[in-house]
Amino acid sequence: MVDQPTNLDAHRGMAAQKATDLRRLRSEVEADQAALHARQAELEDLLAAAPATDWPEAVEKARYLLGLLARNLDAADLRRRRLIDRVLADFDHLLDKPPHD
Repeated sequence: MVDQPTNLDAHRGMAAQKATDLRRLRSEVEADQAALHARQAELEDLLAAAPATDWPEAVEKARYLLGLLARNLDAADLRRRRLIDRVLADFDHLLDKPPHD
């Protein structure tokens, strides 16, 4: 009986080791993506669960949606990207001001 497990990676050729490493990495990436999608669904469920109670909360919901939109824009769509950036800057500007009665 052997106390130490055999390291099969040490007995593989370079091509086989590279293929094994790529399979392992792909598996890790797929697991990370699945976890991210689950967390994203949880966040979206929380955001949709109830109406915003104040402007900062509404802004956070809008920021999230604008971020999704911005990630899906074509690189050539600079006009919409600029519009999103300006709306986000408006949010920052308006939230920094004291509310008007």
